[in-house]
Amino acid sequence: MTRNESDDPLSSLAPFLRVKPDLQDFCRFGGTWVSPHEASGGAQFHIVTRGHCVFEINGHGPVKLGAGDTLLLPHGDAHVVRSVSTDGAIRRIVTEFRNAIRTKSTPGVAYDTELVCGVLRGEAASEQALIAALPNFVVLRSTRLPLAERLHTLAICISDELDSNETGSTIIATNLATALFVMMLRERLKEVPPASGLLALLTHRSTSHAVLAMLREPARDWTLDLLAKASAASRATLVRSFRKLAGLAPLAFLTELRLGFARQRLMTTNDPICVIAADVGYQSEGALSRALLRRYGVRPSKLRLGKSG
Repeated sequence: MTRNESDDPLSSLAPFLRVKPDLQDFCRFGGTWVSPHEASGGAQFHIVTRGHCVFEINGHGPVKLGAGDTLLLPHGDAHVVRSVSTDGAIRRIVTEFRNAIRTKSTPGVAYDTELVCGVLRGEAASEQALIAALPNFVVLRSTRLPLAERLHTLAICISDELDSNETGSTIIATNLATALFVMMLRERLKEVPPASGLLALLTHRSTSHAVLAMLREPARDWTLDLLAKASAASRATLVRSFRKLAGLAPLAFLTELRLGFARQRLMTTNDPICVIAADVGYQSEGALSRALLRRYGVRPSKLRLGKSG
């Protein structure tokens, strides 16, 4: 028997799992090594395809990662990935380029750890919103998921493609990484259902359709009646569910969503501010500017220049 989408809230996430990995580094390290990563504007990730390593970030203790594990930093925070062993001198990391991918290695020692690293990008503002809704870092451990064998096979295939240096290997590896991320994120959401925020709203039947409608048409002149109709729920039920899951009424959540979209585009594109304002539902550049100032304490010009803090 086929389940209807309305009976499966998780299926509402499908349009927002079209994340695309931008593969940047193929790393093969041995001995004692340390690889620091500066903060970036995108969601950084590390896929451990062979061996073990340790992840460190301010405010948290060290986290050990093994083959098949994926580390995702949705907000691109600065962090360090290092060897498990801290004995001996730290090896020098050498960087070369091959097929538009940086290859990093520790010369003079056999490698025992291999990683594929890069940035996870959403193709649309709604997909970026899904990534941004995740915690500061997420460790997706394939060994704890029902799909462990399939995920590990994907990780090895990604590594083998990048190592092959054949025509199209980067494209193939990227598509394999997309499949791996979608499967792991899906399993993560099943295993650890979000308690609040955007992800929780998307995975609950009473609110998912209203949020999907907002994500698809953020500039529409939404009213509570229209959102209740999209959700096939009463106004009171919708307000109660939004307040429980997001701490906001539906229209207040819509404002947060619009400003979040605008902020992201100002920080990552050169789109004219007036165009961004229209796309997210503001009547003028001035109206958007005032709203951003109230919400974030900065004007669009400073967000665009990366001076938001």
